[in-house]
Amino acid sequence: MVRRVAVIGAGVGGLVSIKCCLEEGLEPTCFERSEDIGGIWRYTDSKEGGRVSVYRSVITNTSKEMSCFSDFPCPEDFPNCLPHGLLLEYYRMYARHFDLLRHIRFKTTALSVRRRPDFATSGQWEVVTETDGIQESHVFDAVMVCTGHYQEPCLPLASFPGIDTRFKGQYLHSQEYKDVEAFRGKRVLVVGIGNTGGDLSVELSHVAAKVFLSARSSTWVFSRVSDHGFPFDMVSTTRFNHFLDWLLPSAVTRRIRFRKFNSWFNHANYGLASTKSSYFKVIINEELPFCLLSGTVVLKPAVKEFTERSAVFEDGTIEENIDVVLFATGYVFSFPFLEEPIRSLFNNNRSLYKCIFLPQLEKPTLAIIGLVQLTGSVMVATEIQARWVTGIFAGWNKLPPTSKMMADVLKKKPPVKRNPSEREDLKMSFISYTDEIASCAGIKPNVLRLLLTDPRLALVIFFGPCTPYQYRLVGRGKWSGARDAILTQWQRTLKPLRTRVVDDSSSGSSGWRWMCLLALPVALTAGFLLSKYPQPGWSPRAG
Repeated sequence: MVRRVAVIGAGVGGLVSIKCCLEEGLEPTCFERSEDIGGIWRYTDSKEGGRVSVYRSVITNTSKEMSCFSDFPCPEDFPNCLPHGLLLEYYRMYARHFDLLRHIRFKTTALSVRRRPDFATSGQWEVVTETDGIQESHVFDAVMVCTGHYQEPCLPLASFPGIDTRFKGQYLHSQEYKDVEAFRGKRVLVVGIGNTGGDLSVELSHVAAKVFLSARSSTWVFSRVSDHGFPFDMVSTTRFNHFLDWLLPSAVTRRIRFRKFNSWFNHANYGLASTKSSYFKVIINEELPFCLLSGTVVLKPAVKEFTERSAVFEDGTIEENIDVVLFATGYVFSFPFLEEPIRSLFNNNRSLYKCIFLPQLEKPTLAIIGLVQLTGSVMVATEIQARWVTGIFAGWNKLPPTSKMMADVLKKKPPVKRNPSEREDLKMSFISYTDEIASCAGIKPNVLRLLLTDPRLALVIFFGPCTPYQYRLVGRGKWSGARDAILTQWQRTLKPLRTRVVDDSSSGSSGWRWMCLLALPVALTAGFLLSKYPQPGWSPRAG
Protein backbone atom coordinates (compact mmCIF):
# COMPACT_ATOMS: atom_id res chain seq x y z
CA MET A 1 0.00 0.00 0.00
CA VAL A 2 1.32 3.45 -0.93
CA ARG A 3 1.98 5.75 2.01
CA ARG A 4 5.19 7.75 1.52
CA VAL A 5 5.41 9.69 -1.75
CA ALA A 6 8.43 11.54 -3.17
CA VAL A 7 7.54 14.67 -5.14
CA ILE A 8 10.38 15.99 -7.31
CA GLY A 9 10.10 19.71 -8.07
CA ALA A 10 8.19 22.51 -6.31
CA GLY A 11 6.72 24.25 -9.33
CA VAL A 12 2.98 24.25 -9.93
CA GLY A 13 3.02 20.46 -10.47
CA GLY A 14 4.83 19.86 -7.22
CA LEU A 15 2.49 22.11 -5.24
CA VAL A 16 -0.70 20.45 -6.46
CA SER A 17 0.86 17.00 -5.99
CA ILE A 18 1.70 17.77 -2.36
CA LYS A 19 -1.83 19.02 -1.73
CA CYS A 20 -3.47 16.03 -3.44
CA CYS A 21 -1.29 13.62 -1.47
CA LEU A 22 -2.36 15.26 1.79
CA GLU A 23 -6.03 15.10 0.80
CA GLU A 24 -5.69 11.35 0.21
CA GLY A 25 -3.97 10.76 3.55
CA LEU A 26 -0.55 10.17 1.98
CA GLU A 27 2.79 11.48 3.29
CA PRO A 28 4.51 13.63 0.64
CA THR A 29 8.11 14.83 0.73
CA CYS A 30 9.00 17.33 -1.98
CA PHE A 31 12.59 17.82 -3.13
CA GLU A 32 13.32 21.21 -4.72
CA ARG A 33 16.84 21.97 -5.90
CA SER A 34 16.43 25.76 -5.67
CA GLU A 35 15.64 27.91 -2.65
CA ASP A 36 12.00 28.68 -3.45
CA ILE A 37 8.79 27.48 -5.08
CA GLY A 38 7.46 28.45 -8.50
CA GLY A 39 9.65 26.48 -10.89
CA ILE A 40 10.02 28.18 -14.25
CA TRP A 41 7.76 31.05 -13.14
CA ARG A 42 10.21 32.28 -10.49
CA TYR A 43 12.23 34.85 -12.38
CA THR A 44 15.91 35.35 -11.54
CA ASP A 45 18.45 37.66 -13.17
CA SER A 46 21.08 34.94 -13.19
CA LYS A 47 21.01 31.23 -13.97
CA GLU A 48 21.03 29.08 -10.84
CA GLY A 49 22.87 25.90 -11.73
CA GLY A 50 21.18 25.68 -15.11
CA ARG A 51 17.67 26.30 -13.74
CA VAL A 52 15.30 27.58 -16.41
CA SER A 53 13.18 30.63 -15.62
CA VAL A 54 10.98 33.01 -17.56
CA TYR A 55 12.41 36.24 -18.96
CA ARG A 56 11.74 39.57 -17.27
CA SER A 57 8.80 40.76 -19.38
CA VAL A 58 6.80 37.54 -19.71
CA ILE A 59 3.01 37.57 -19.18
CA THR A 60 0.76 34.51 -19.16
CA ASN A 61 -0.99 33.54 -22.40
CA THR A 62 -3.95 32.04 -20.57
CA SER A 63 -6.30 34.12 -18.42
CA LYS A 64 -6.46 33.81 -14.64
CA GLU A 65 -9.93 32.20 -14.62
CA MET A 66 -8.85 29.54 -17.12
CA SER A 67 -5.58 28.66 -15.38
CA CYS A 68 -6.25 28.94 -11.66
CA PHE A 69 -6.42 26.17 -9.08
CA SER A 70 -9.85 24.57 -9.10
CA ASP A 71 -10.65 25.23 -5.43
CA PHE A 72 -8.66 28.45 -4.97
CA PRO A 73 -9.80 31.24 -7.34
CA CYS A 74 -7.34 33.93 -8.29
CA PRO A 75 -7.96 37.24 -6.44
CA GLU A 76 -10.57 39.27 -8.27
CA ASP A 77 -8.38 42.38 -8.34
CA PHE A 78 -5.56 40.53 -10.15
CA PRO A 79 -5.40 41.31 -13.91
CA ASN A 80 -6.67 38.68 -16.30
CA CYS A 81 -3.28 37.95 -17.86
CA LEU A 82 -0.69 37.80 -15.11
CA PRO A 83 2.90 39.04 -15.17
CA HIS A 84 5.20 36.36 -13.79
CA GLY A 85 5.58 38.18 -10.47
CA LEU A 86 1.83 38.14 -9.76
CA LEU A 87 1.53 34.52 -10.85
CA LEU A 88 4.30 33.57 -8.43
CA GLU A 89 2.55 35.51 -5.67
CA TYR A 90 -0.63 33.53 -6.42
CA TYR A 91 1.36 30.30 -6.03
CA ARG A 92 2.68 31.56 -2.69
CA MET A 93 -0.86 32.32 -1.52
CA TYR A 94 -1.93 28.80 -2.50
CA ALA A 95 1.02 27.21 -0.70
CA ARG A 96 0.38 29.23 2.46
CA HIS A 97 -3.36 28.63 2.43
CA PHE A 98 -2.99 24.84 2.26
CA ASP A 99 0.17 24.74 4.43
CA LEU A 100 2.32 23.07 1.77
CA LEU A 101 5.74 24.60 2.46
CA ARG A 102 6.50 22.41 5.47
CA HIS A 103 6.54 19.38 3.16
CA ILE A 104 9.24 20.84 0.88
CA ARG A 105 12.98 20.33 1.32
CA PHE A 106 14.62 23.26 -0.47
CA LYS A 107 18.14 23.27 -1.93
CA THR A 108 17.87 19.51 -2.25
CA THR A 109 18.62 17.85 -5.59
CA ALA A 110 17.27 14.47 -6.60
CA LEU A 111 20.33 12.63 -7.92
CA SER A 112 18.79 9.27 -8.72
CA VAL A 113 15.44 7.48 -8.65
CA ARG A 114 15.78 3.70 -8.84
CA ARG A 115 13.51 0.73 -8.36
CA ARG A 116 14.12 -1.31 -5.26
CA PRO A 117 15.18 -4.95 -5.77
CA ASP A 118 11.71 -6.10 -4.70
CA PHE A 119 9.91 -3.55 -6.90
CA ALA A 120 7.82 -6.21 -8.66
CA THR A 121 6.03 -6.91 -5.37
CA SER A 122 6.52 -3.73 -3.31
CA GLY A 123 6.50 -1.02 -6.01
CA GLN A 124 9.03 0.91 -3.90
CA TRP A 125 11.72 3.33 -5.04
CA GLU A 126 15.10 4.34 -3.72
CA VAL A 127 15.65 8.08 -4.05
CA VAL A 128 19.11 9.56 -3.51
CA THR A 129 19.24 13.29 -2.80
CA GLU A 130 21.97 15.83 -2.11
CA THR A 131 21.81 18.83 0.23
CA ASP A 132 24.85 21.05 0.79
CA GLY A 133 27.12 18.34 -0.59
CA ILE A 134 25.71 15.62 1.68
CA GLN A 135 23.99 12.69 0.00
CA GLU A 136 21.10 10.84 1.58
CA SER A 137 19.15 7.75 0.54
CA HIS A 138 15.37 7.41 1.04
CA VAL A 139 12.80 4.71 0.38
CA PHE A 140 9.42 5.78 -0.98
CA ASP A 141 6.30 3.87 -1.93
CA ALA A 142 5.70 6.09 -4.97
CA VAL A 143 7.30 8.94 -6.92
CA MET A 144 5.68 11.91 -8.65
CA VAL A 145 8.05 13.64 -11.10
CA CYS A 146 7.01 17.30 -11.41
CA THR A 147 9.96 18.88 -13.22
CA GLY A 148 7.98 19.78 -16.36
CA HIS A 149 9.29 19.86 -19.91
CA TYR A 150 11.34 23.10 -19.85
CA GLN A 151 14.53 21.51 -18.63
CA GLU A 152 17.04 20.92 -21.41
CA PRO A 153 17.26 23.45 -24.28
CA CYS A 154 16.96 22.11 -27.82
CA LEU A 155 19.82 23.66 -29.77
CA PRO A 156 19.93 21.86 -33.15
CA LEU A 157 23.20 23.32 -34.42
CA ALA A 158 23.65 20.46 -36.89
CA SER A 159 20.60 21.76 -38.78
CA PHE A 160 22.30 25.12 -39.36
CA PRO A 161 25.58 24.59 -41.25
CA GLY A 162 28.26 27.12 -40.39
CA ILE A 163 26.76 28.39 -37.14
CA ASP A 164 29.48 26.87 -34.95
CA THR A 165 32.30 26.82 -37.50
CA ARG A 166 32.16 29.91 -39.73
CA PHE A 167 29.82 32.36 -38.00
CA LYS A 168 31.76 35.07 -36.12
CA GLY A 169 28.82 36.55 -34.27
CA GLN A 170 27.19 35.38 -31.06
CA TYR A 171 24.56 32.67 -30.83
CA LEU A 172 22.52 31.53 -27.82
CA HIS A 173 19.33 29.74 -26.82
CA SER A 174 16.32 31.65 -25.54
CA GLN A 175 16.89 29.96 -22.16
CA GLU A 176 19.75 32.43 -21.64
CA TYR A 177 17.66 35.48 -22.53
CA LYS A 178 16.63 37.75 -19.64
CA ASP A 179 16.11 41.24 -21.06
CA VAL A 180 16.92 43.46 -24.05
CA GLU A 181 20.00 45.32 -22.82
CA ALA A 182 22.59 42.96 -24.32
CA PHE A 183 20.96 43.37 -27.77
CA ARG A 184 20.74 47.15 -27.95
CA GLY A 185 21.79 48.51 -31.36
CA LYS A 186 22.49 45.06 -32.82
CA ARG A 187 21.16 43.17 -35.82
CA VAL A 188 19.45 40.11 -34.41
CA LEU A 189 18.15 36.95 -36.07
CA VAL A 190 15.55 35.02 -34.07
CA VAL A 191 15.19 31.40 -35.20
CA GLY A 192 11.83 29.85 -34.39
CA ILE A 193 8.36 31.38 -34.41
CA GLY A 194 6.70 29.79 -31.42
CA ASN A 195 5.28 31.90 -28.61
CA THR A 196 8.77 32.61 -27.29
CA GLY A 197 10.21 33.51 -30.70
CA GLY A 198 7.33 35.89 -31.37
CA ASP A 199 7.59 37.53 -27.96
CA LEU A 200 11.34 38.03 -28.13
CA SER A 201 11.21 39.42 -31.67
CA VAL A 202 8.69 42.05 -30.60
CA GLU A 203 10.61 42.94 -27.47
CA LEU A 204 13.97 43.18 -29.23
CA SER A 205 12.50 45.36 -31.98
CA HIS A 206 12.30 48.27 -29.51
CA VAL A 207 16.09 48.41 -29.00
CA ALA A 208 17.80 46.40 -31.76
CA ALA A 209 18.98 47.97 -34.99
CA LYS A 210 17.02 45.30 -36.88
CA VAL A 211 15.24 42.06 -36.03
CA PHE A 212 14.76 39.17 -38.45
CA LEU A 213 12.42 36.33 -37.54
CA SER A 214 12.99 33.00 -39.27
CA ALA A 215 9.92 30.76 -39.61
CA ARG A 216 10.00 27.18 -40.83
CA SER A 217 6.25 26.53 -40.96
CA SER A 218 2.92 28.29 -41.38
CA THR A 219 1.97 30.18 -38.24
CA TRP A 220 -1.38 31.67 -37.28
CA VAL A 221 -1.29 34.57 -34.85
CA PHE A 222 -4.12 35.55 -32.53
CA SER A 223 -4.60 37.93 -29.66
CA ARG A 224 -5.35 37.35 -25.99
CA VAL A 225 -8.05 40.02 -26.41
CA SER A 226 -11.08 38.52 -28.13
CA ASP A 227 -14.40 39.93 -29.30
CA HIS A 228 -15.80 42.67 -27.07
CA GLY A 229 -12.52 42.75 -25.15
CA PHE A 230 -12.94 39.47 -23.29
CA PRO A 231 -10.01 37.06 -22.80
CA PHE A 232 -9.70 34.88 -25.89
CA ASP A 233 -9.50 31.59 -24.00
CA MET A 234 -12.66 32.33 -22.02
CA VAL A 235 -14.58 32.94 -25.24
CA SER A 236 -13.16 30.09 -27.30
CA THR A 237 -12.62 27.27 -24.78
CA THR A 238 -16.22 26.24 -24.16
CA ARG A 239 -18.00 22.90 -24.16
CA PHE A 240 -20.33 24.19 -26.87
CA ASN A 241 -17.40 24.95 -29.21
CA HIS A 242 -15.86 21.62 -28.28
CA PHE A 243 -19.13 19.90 -29.17
CA LEU A 244 -19.17 21.64 -32.56
CA ASP A 245 -15.58 20.48 -33.20
CA TRP A 246 -16.68 16.94 -32.48
CA LEU A 247 -19.87 17.21 -34.53
CA LEU A 248 -18.59 18.96 -37.67
CA PRO A 249 -16.16 17.48 -40.21
CA SER A 250 -12.55 18.46 -39.55
CA ALA A 251 -12.32 20.24 -42.91
CA VAL A 252 -15.21 22.49 -41.91
CA THR A 253 -13.78 23.30 -38.48
CA ARG A 254 -10.38 24.12 -40.03
CA ARG A 255 -12.05 26.47 -42.51
CA ILE A 256 -13.98 28.21 -39.72
CA ARG A 257 -10.82 28.53 -37.65
CA PHE A 258 -8.77 29.93 -40.54
CA ARG A 259 -11.48 32.44 -41.38
CA LYS A 260 -11.54 33.58 -37.78
CA PHE A 261 -7.77 34.04 -37.74
CA ASN A 262 -7.85 35.97 -41.02
CA SER A 263 -10.63 38.25 -39.76
CA TRP A 264 -7.96 40.09 -37.76
CA PHE A 265 -5.48 40.37 -40.66
CA ASN A 266 -4.69 38.38 -43.78
CA HIS A 267 -1.90 36.04 -42.74
CA ALA A 268 -0.90 35.23 -46.33
CA ASN A 269 -0.18 38.92 -47.02
CA TYR A 270 2.24 38.91 -44.09
CA GLY A 271 3.91 35.68 -45.20
CA LEU A 272 2.81 33.90 -42.02
CA ALA A 273 0.32 31.24 -43.07
CA SER A 274 -1.85 29.91 -45.85
CA THR A 275 -5.21 28.22 -45.60
CA LYS A 276 -3.73 25.46 -47.78
CA SER A 277 -1.09 24.52 -45.20
CA SER A 278 -1.36 20.95 -43.96
CA TYR A 279 0.94 21.61 -41.01
CA PHE A 280 0.71 24.80 -38.99
CA LYS A 281 1.13 26.22 -35.53
CA VAL A 282 -0.79 28.81 -33.55
CA ILE A 283 0.86 31.47 -31.40
CA ILE A 284 -0.43 34.28 -29.20
CA ASN A 285 0.95 37.74 -29.90
CA GLU A 286 -0.88 41.05 -30.09
CA GLU A 287 2.12 43.13 -31.25
CA LEU A 288 3.82 40.97 -33.88
CA PRO A 289 1.49 41.97 -36.76
CA PHE A 290 2.21 45.67 -36.15
CA CYS A 291 5.96 45.02 -35.93
CA LEU A 292 5.76 43.30 -39.32
CA LEU A 293 3.63 46.14 -40.65
CA SER A 294 6.09 48.76 -39.44
CA GLY A 295 9.16 46.83 -40.57
CA THR A 296 10.77 46.66 -37.14
CA VAL A 297 10.56 42.87 -37.49
CA VAL A 298 11.20 41.24 -40.87
CA LEU A 299 9.88 37.73 -41.47
CA LYS A 300 12.23 35.32 -43.23
CA PRO A 301 12.01 31.66 -44.31
CA ALA A 302 14.07 28.86 -42.77
CA VAL A 303 17.85 29.35 -42.54
CA LYS A 304 19.91 27.34 -45.02
CA GLU A 305 23.38 28.17 -43.68
CA PHE A 306 25.57 30.76 -41.99
CA THR A 307 28.68 32.51 -43.27
CA GLU A 308 31.05 34.61 -41.17
CA ARG A 309 28.62 37.51 -40.73
CA SER A 310 25.57 36.54 -42.77
CA ALA A 311 22.56 34.26 -42.77
CA VAL A 312 21.57 32.54 -46.02
CA PHE A 313 17.89 31.55 -46.24
CA GLU A 314 16.20 28.77 -48.18
CA ASP A 315 14.70 31.21 -50.69
CA GLY A 316 18.23 32.36 -51.62
CA THR A 317 18.05 35.73 -49.85
CA ILE A 318 20.93 36.82 -47.62
CA GLU A 319 20.94 39.10 -44.59
CA GLU A 320 24.33 40.65 -43.93
CA ASN A 321 26.03 41.79 -40.73
CA ILE A 322 24.13 39.59 -38.27
CA ASP A 323 25.45 40.24 -34.77
CA VAL A 324 23.41 37.76 -32.72
CA VAL A 325 21.44 34.60 -33.50
CA LEU A 326 18.83 33.79 -30.86
CA PHE A 327 17.48 30.24 -31.06
CA ALA A 328 13.89 29.97 -29.84
CA THR A 329 13.85 26.28 -30.70
CA GLY A 330 12.17 24.83 -27.64
CA TYR A 331 13.20 22.18 -25.16
CA VAL A 332 13.59 18.43 -24.96
CA PHE A 333 12.29 16.28 -22.15
CA SER A 334 14.99 15.36 -19.66
CA PHE A 335 14.86 13.25 -16.51
CA PRO A 336 18.54 12.61 -15.73
CA PHE A 337 17.79 11.30 -12.25
CA LEU A 338 15.70 8.36 -13.51
CA GLU A 339 17.59 5.09 -13.93
CA GLU A 340 18.50 4.30 -17.53
CA PRO A 341 16.23 1.28 -18.06
CA ILE A 342 13.29 3.56 -17.32
CA ARG A 343 14.54 6.57 -19.30
CA SER A 344 14.90 4.39 -22.37
CA LEU A 345 11.24 3.39 -22.19
CA PHE A 346 10.05 6.79 -23.36
CA ASN A 347 11.41 9.63 -25.47
CA ASN A 348 8.37 11.88 -25.14
CA ASN A 349 5.03 12.06 -23.35
CA ARG A 350 3.29 9.95 -26.00
CA SER A 351 5.00 6.84 -24.65
CA LEU A 352 3.07 7.30 -21.41
CA TYR A 353 -0.43 6.10 -20.63
CA LYS A 354 -2.57 9.25 -20.49
CA CYS A 355 0.77 11.14 -20.63
CA ILE A 356 1.42 10.06 -17.03
CA PHE A 357 2.23 6.37 -16.47
CA LEU A 358 4.76 4.00 -17.99
CA PRO A 359 2.61 0.94 -18.73
CA GLN A 360 5.65 -1.39 -18.76
CA LEU A 361 6.24 -1.06 -15.01
CA GLU A 362 5.02 -3.90 -12.81
CA LYS A 363 3.56 -1.42 -10.31
CA PRO A 364 2.05 1.99 -11.22
CA THR A 365 4.00 3.89 -8.59
CA LEU A 366 5.83 6.31 -10.89
CA ALA A 367 3.86 9.25 -12.28
CA ILE A 368 5.09 12.00 -14.61
CA ILE A 369 3.09 15.14 -13.83
CA GLY A 370 2.72 18.10 -16.20
CA LEU A 371 4.42 16.58 -19.24
CA VAL A 372 1.64 17.50 -21.62
CA GLN A 373 1.05 19.96 -24.47
CA LEU A 374 -2.47 21.38 -24.59
CA THR A 375 -4.46 24.03 -26.42
CA GLY A 376 -5.29 25.49 -23.00
CA SER A 377 -3.73 25.81 -19.57
CA VAL A 378 -1.28 23.07 -18.64
CA MET A 379 -1.60 24.12 -15.00
CA VAL A 380 -5.24 23.01 -14.89
CA ALA A 381 -4.43 19.65 -16.47
CA THR A 382 -1.55 19.20 -14.03
CA GLU A 383 -3.89 19.51 -11.06
CA ILE A 384 -6.37 17.01 -12.53
CA GLN A 385 -3.51 14.61 -13.21
CA ALA A 386 -2.34 14.87 -9.60
CA ARG A 387 -5.86 14.23 -8.27
CA TRP A 388 -6.20 11.09 -10.39
CA VAL A 389 -2.71 9.80 -9.60
CA THR A 390 -3.01 10.23 -5.83
CA GLY A 391 -6.42 8.54 -6.01
CA ILE A 392 -4.67 5.56 -7.63
CA PHE A 393 -1.95 5.59 -4.98
CA ALA A 394 -4.60 5.66 -2.25
CA GLY A 395 -6.53 2.77 -3.83
CA TRP A 396 -9.64 4.72 -4.89
CA ASN A 397 -8.91 4.63 -8.61
CA LYS A 398 -7.64 1.70 -10.68
CA LEU A 399 -5.61 1.43 -13.87
CA PRO A 400 -6.60 -1.02 -16.65
CA PRO A 401 -4.43 -4.07 -17.44
CA THR A 402 -1.03 -3.47 -19.03
CA SER A 403 -2.20 -4.76 -22.42
CA LYS A 404 -4.99 -2.19 -22.58
CA MET A 405 -2.68 0.63 -21.53
CA MET A 406 -0.14 -0.33 -24.18
CA ALA A 407 -2.86 -0.47 -26.83
CA ASP A 408 -4.05 3.00 -25.80
CA VAL A 409 -0.50 4.39 -26.03
CA LEU A 410 0.06 2.94 -29.50
CA LYS A 411 -3.31 4.20 -30.71
CA LYS A 412 -2.57 7.78 -29.72
CA LYS A 413 1.09 7.94 -30.66
CA PRO A 414 1.74 10.47 -33.47
CA PRO A 415 2.77 8.85 -36.77
CA VAL A 416 5.74 11.16 -37.40
CA LYS A 417 8.42 12.22 -34.97
CA ARG A 418 8.83 15.98 -35.18
CA ASN A 419 11.41 18.52 -34.09
CA PRO A 420 10.81 19.62 -30.46
CA SER A 421 10.46 23.20 -31.66
CA GLU A 422 7.55 22.14 -33.89
CA ARG A 423 5.22 20.52 -31.38
CA GLU A 424 2.28 22.88 -31.93
CA ASP A 425 0.40 20.44 -34.12
CA LEU A 426 0.85 17.78 -31.45
CA LYS A 427 -1.02 19.80 -28.87
CA MET A 428 -4.05 18.00 -27.53
CA SER A 429 -7.46 19.53 -27.10
CA PHE A 430 -7.66 21.04 -23.62
CA ILE A 431 -11.24 19.92 -22.93
CA SER A 432 -10.75 16.47 -24.46
CA TYR A 433 -7.73 15.74 -22.29
CA THR A 434 -8.97 17.24 -19.02
CA ASP A 435 -12.34 15.51 -19.44
CA GLU A 436 -10.59 12.22 -20.18
CA ILE A 437 -8.50 12.35 -17.00
CA ALA A 438 -11.45 13.72 -15.00
CA SER A 439 -13.56 10.76 -16.15
CA CYS A 440 -10.86 8.37 -14.94
CA ALA A 441 -10.85 10.17 -11.58
CA GLY A 442 -14.65 10.34 -11.34
CA ILE A 443 -14.74 14.15 -11.24
CA LYS A 444 -16.11 15.06 -14.68
CA PRO A 445 -19.35 17.09 -14.52
CA ASN A 446 -22.45 15.58 -16.13
CA VAL A 447 -24.09 18.40 -18.10
CA LEU A 448 -27.19 16.40 -18.98
CA ARG A 449 -27.86 15.55 -15.33
CA LEU A 450 -27.26 19.15 -14.31
CA LEU A 451 -29.83 20.29 -16.88
CA LEU A 452 -32.42 18.39 -14.86
CA THR A 453 -31.22 19.43 -11.41
CA ASP A 454 -29.61 22.86 -11.90
CA PRO A 455 -30.43 24.23 -15.40
CA ARG A 456 -28.81 27.62 -14.82
CA LEU A 457 -25.49 26.05 -13.83
CA ALA A 458 -25.67 23.53 -16.69
CA LEU A 459 -26.10 26.25 -19.31
CA VAL A 460 -23.22 28.28 -17.91
CA ILE A 461 -21.01 25.17 -17.94
CA PHE A 462 -21.96 24.23 -21.49
CA PHE A 463 -21.95 27.65 -23.18
CA GLY A 464 -19.54 29.48 -20.90
CA PRO A 465 -15.78 29.07 -20.45
CA CYS A 466 -14.58 25.65 -19.28
CA THR A 467 -13.03 26.93 -16.07
CA PRO A 468 -11.28 24.60 -13.59
CA TYR A 469 -14.07 24.90 -11.01
CA GLN A 470 -16.19 22.56 -13.15
CA TYR A 471 -14.03 19.69 -11.95
CA ARG A 472 -14.92 20.38 -8.31
CA LEU A 473 -18.67 19.85 -8.64
CA VAL A 474 -18.70 16.08 -8.16
CA GLY A 475 -16.56 13.20 -6.95
CA ARG A 476 -13.68 13.05 -4.50
CA GLY A 477 -12.41 16.50 -3.64
CA LYS A 478 -15.78 18.09 -4.33
CA TRP A 479 -15.71 21.76 -3.28
CA SER A 480 -18.78 23.48 -1.90
CA GLY A 481 -17.72 26.78 -3.44
CA ALA A 482 -17.44 25.45 -7.01
CA ARG A 483 -20.95 26.42 -8.11
CA ASP A 484 -20.60 29.98 -6.87
CA ALA A 485 -17.12 30.27 -8.42
CA ILE A 486 -18.54 29.28 -11.82
CA LEU A 487 -21.48 31.69 -11.62
CA THR A 488 -19.23 34.60 -10.59
CA GLN A 489 -16.31 33.97 -12.97
CA TRP A 490 -17.21 36.89 -15.24
CA GLN A 491 -17.37 39.23 -12.25
CA ARG A 492 -13.77 38.39 -11.38
CA THR A 493 -12.85 38.85 -15.04
CA LEU A 494 -14.33 42.36 -15.26
CA LYS A 495 -13.34 43.55 -11.78
CA PRO A 496 -9.72 44.59 -12.59
CA LEU A 497 -10.91 46.36 -15.78
CA ARG A 498 -13.45 48.62 -14.11
CA THR A 499 -11.04 51.06 -12.55
CA ARG A 500 -12.99 53.89 -14.16
CA VAL A 501 -16.78 53.65 -14.19
CA VAL A 502 -18.78 54.76 -17.23
CA ASP A 503 -22.54 54.74 -17.75
CA ASP A 504 -23.63 51.81 -19.92
CA SER A 505 -27.28 51.06 -19.21
CA SER A 506 -27.75 48.14 -21.60
CA SER A 507 -30.32 45.37 -21.24
CA GLY A 508 -27.73 42.61 -20.89
CA SER A 509 -29.60 40.66 -18.24
CA SER A 510 -32.76 40.20 -20.31
CA GLY A 511 -30.67 39.18 -23.31
CA TRP A 512 -28.96 36.54 -21.18
CA ARG A 513 -32.31 35.11 -20.12
CA TRP A 514 -33.49 34.86 -23.73
CA MET A 515 -30.24 33.17 -24.69
CA CYS A 516 -30.69 30.60 -21.92
CA LEU A 517 -34.20 29.78 -23.11
CA LEU A 518 -33.07 29.38 -26.71
CA ALA A 519 -30.00 27.38 -25.72
CA LEU A 520 -31.85 24.85 -23.58
CA PRO A 521 -32.87 22.50 -26.45
CA VAL A 522 -29.36 22.72 -27.94
CA ALA A 523 -27.77 21.75 -24.64
CA LEU A 524 -30.24 18.90 -24.15
CA THR A 525 -29.50 17.53 -27.63
CA ALA A 526 -25.75 17.85 -27.17
CA GLY A 527 -25.85 16.19 -23.77
CA PHE A 528 -27.85 13.29 -25.18
CA LEU A 529 -25.52 12.81 -28.16
CA LEU A 530 -22.38 12.95 -26.05
CA SER A 531 -23.78 10.41 -23.61
CA LYS A 532 -25.02 8.08 -26.35
CA TYR A 533 -22.00 8.46 -28.64
CA PRO A 534 -18.90 9.11 -26.52
CA GLN A 535 -16.28 11.32 -28.10
CA PRO A 536 -13.14 9.71 -29.41
CA GLY A 537 -10.00 10.41 -27.42
CA TRP A 538 -7.77 13.35 -28.11
CA SER A 539 -5.80 13.32 -31.31
CA PRO A 540 -2.66 15.07 -32.54
CA ARG A 541 -4.42 17.84 -34.44
CA ALA A 542 -3.75 21.54 -34.33
CA GLY A 543 -5.64 23.53 -31.74
